[in-house]
Amino acid sequence: MMGRLKESRWVFVLLSILLAIIFWFYVRATVDPDGTTSIHNVRVETTGTNVLTSQGLTISSISPQTVELRVEGPTSVRTRLLQHRSSLYMLADVSRCAEGENVVRCKPILPENYNWDELSLTDQEPASLTVTVEKLYSQSFDVHFQLSGKVAKGYQMGTPAVEPGQVIVSGPVEQVEQVEQVAAILKTEELKERFAGDLPLVPLDKQGKPLTDLEITLSAETAYVVVPVVVSKTVELTVDVVAGGGASAEDAKIDIEPKTIVVSGSEADLEGLEEIFLGKIDLSDVVGTNTFPFAITLDPRLENVSGIGTAQVTVTVEGLSTQIFAVTNIGTTTPPNGFDVSVVTQSVTVTVRGREEDLANIDASQLQIVADLSEVNAPGSRRVPAKVYLNGTSTVGVVGDYTVVVDVE
Repeated sequence: MMGRLKESRWVFVLLSILLAIIFWFYVRATVDPDGTTSIHNVRVETTGTNVLTSQGLTISSISPQTVELRVEGPTSVRTRLLQHRSSLYMLADVSRCAEGENVVRCKPILPENYNWDELSLTDQEPASLTVTVEKLYSQSFDVHFQLSGKVAKGYQMGTPAVEPGQVIVSGPVEQVEQVEQVAAILKTEELKERFAGDLPLVPLDKQGKPLTDLEITLSAETAYVVVPVVVSKTVELTVDVVAGGGASAEDAKIDIEPKTIVVSGSEADLEGLEEIFLGKIDLSDVVGTNTFPFAITLDPRLENVSGIGTAQVTVTVEGLSTQIFAVTNIGTTTPPNGFDVSVVTQSVTVTVRGREEDLANIDASQLQIVADLSEVNAPGSRRVPAKVYLNGTSTVGVVGDYTVVVDVE
């Protein structure tokens, strides 16, 4: 009895499986029927180009560049395939091509998670492609940096560093010759901080427009670019005026050309920079109007964006009078050991400057000239610098440089 029950159970299991299969075929035939679909403009891709490159060859053209397919299968599968048609392409193996025109067959490559168990290819137009191969042409180009955007207000872009600095463009000669330059392009609305990173290399034509439809290759696809960005600031140039020759800072008119320069650097380095000090001007060296050149020296961390290396400082002493005195009181400093010195010059004309009422009280006897013998090192007659001392007053002063002639034995 038990054996009969077991045999009946297996019969029911097999019958259930058979009915499920029949039901599946029924549903597929009625709910998801088979049919055919045409897919137009399926793109063509190639494999084996590295073999051509190793032989000094390259593809100059492929005709046609799209293929039309007809596939057969269930409606649901064909519908999903159309939804993912961007991942469907034709693959042509060009590894066996020779220079000239070649006829190459291509095959469809389905998107991921599709296979030919669900679909079948009923037609392909065309079945083969014409691939034209010619000698590989190469040319070296410098890599240029381009900013697609602008530098933010108050900021300055430094000199970009690009690595590699050159790339080799290879391909058909008529296509490579369309390339005018190769650029690493940084796209940003406003550049206000340092950039460092990889940028794609883009071939450009003579108008500076990207070339996107060429069958060319670059020896590097990207370049590592560092773009320094600094703050720019207009800074005033200044000098210190040292009172002398009877004149004070209130008596001097100062004109600096240029008055300002533009410098750049980090925000921290520029934060406290309000002026650039050029140097000191002793008014005892100024007679009437004098112009003094000063080198514009910056901290090594800053850059002189204006590019002006020298400032001209014009000083004019105003509102003072001068009086000339013939001074005969001439002496010397102690001569070096082994030398005897006698003064040849008997009188020196000295200019004294100050206000008229103060100059009226000055006498030549208050002036003394002392020749500096510190540089004397050989016998003979020579002219040496001299310093003029004005005794008994502080309201007027001596202006100009003076020398005397001495004999050295």
